[in-house]
Amino acid sequence: MPPPKKGPPPPHRSLRTRLLAAALALVLAALVVAGLAIGVILHRFVRGQIEGHLDAQIVALRAGLEARRLSQNRDAPPFDRDGPGWAWEVRRGPETFGSGSLRGGHITVTEPGPDDEPDRPHPADGTGPRGERLILRILGVPGTPPATIVAAAPRAALYGPLREALTSLALALGVLGLCLIAGLALQVRLGLAPLRRLRADLAAVRAGRRERVPEEQPAEIKPLVAELNALLDQNAQNLERARGHVANLAHALKTPLATLSMALADPARDPGGALRLQVDDMDRRVRHHLRRARTAALAGSARGRTPLAPRVSDLRDALVRLYAEKGVAIALAVPDDLSVPCEGQDLDEMLGNLVDNACRWCRGRVRVAAFSQAGGVVVRVEDDGPGLDGAAAEAVMARGRRLDEGVPGHGFGLPITLELAELYGGGLTLGRSELGGLEAELTLPA
Repeated sequence: MPPPKKGPPPPHRSLRTRLLAAALALVLAALVVAGLAIGVILHRFVRGQIEGHLDAQIVALRAGLEARRLSQNRDAPPFDRDGPGWAWEVRRGPETFGSGSLRGGHITVTEPGPDDEPDRPHPADGTGPRGERLILRILGVPGTPPATIVAAAPRAALYGPLREALTSLALALGVLGLCLIAGLALQVRLGLAPLRRLRADLAAVRAGRRERVPEEQPAEIKPLVAELNALLDQNAQNLERARGHVANLAHALKTPLATLSMALADPARDPGGALRLQVDDMDRRVRHHLRRARTAALAGSARGRTPLAPRVSDLRDALVRLYAEKGVAIALAVPDDLSVPCEGQDLDEMLGNLVDNACRWCRGRVRVAAFSQAGGVVVRVEDDGPGLDGAAAEAVMARGRRLDEGVPGHGFGLPITLELAELYGGGLTLGRSELGGLEAELTLPA
């Protein structure tokens, strides 16, 4: 089954999403609270303005009542408007005086408000002569007989301006909210930019373009970078120790094998040469497994990159001289900027095995090409020799298996190349070349 595709991280695992969600919630809450608070303040302000007009009218009516000149025209603006709404009324005993806007009707007080200060007007609820709800201010005037002065304003005088003001306020708060959200998104992006740079720096270390993460980082990330660099240094030290152990083991094993080989050189000690072959086979196996151990130590992190073009060019010069009698022509098509995260010795051995094998079996032409493909690097080695069918190609990948005993070699080249490639995360495939012979494709990670 193919591995499941990786989608976007869940919201709770994304710092960007969490920061934006928290900022959005706080901005919306602040805008709602600000809108409610400003709405209450506007409501109190507009109502205070209306009540101020009503109180001024009541004071004027009281003065006229006390001066006995109430019969004069008291319909000052806005009480001089036609239609329901702005009106006043004075009740003293059986007598009733009112504004012209009442047109003979009366103001009905349905619920007088608390009269905390008898000498000042206080609020009340009531309706007009047509049943319209009004904003009332009422004042009781002592005397013989006592009088009651009522001034009224339409509720539209309160809610009309308030509605217009709140509409403008909502638009202003909406624009402000969008600006704040855009600013917060930009702030989150700028705030997380050092993490993106840190990821790029780590990718550069992993790819071998850097050895350490740059220490010029923000104060919040600098301790993390210091720990990462310490871990890289520790891994490098462990790698050096592993290389040292491998080198010591190689010397410890090769010396006894060399002694045995020299001792068995005497035909009297090994008449049939069987023991000498076993010693040679042990030597090849020791060198192979030591090489494998060294490569496995490097497999965790590619700390260096090796360019392909110079290695292939040097290899061509050496093999052309080696197969000068055969007249082998080796054509190269390797970009100068192409490199792989492999140790130089391992790359030389893999390329050497493939190109040497092609030169050994070709009729005169060998072609080496390299290119990037799907996140990796492919090195293709072709020859115009007899080639191999599917079964034979599978057989030669077995260690020590040779299809033609008449050709020099031990049969370890292709299997060792395959194992080295796999240790680096690559592979080796064999097929039919356009030149008519064998085509070997070595794949290595980019």
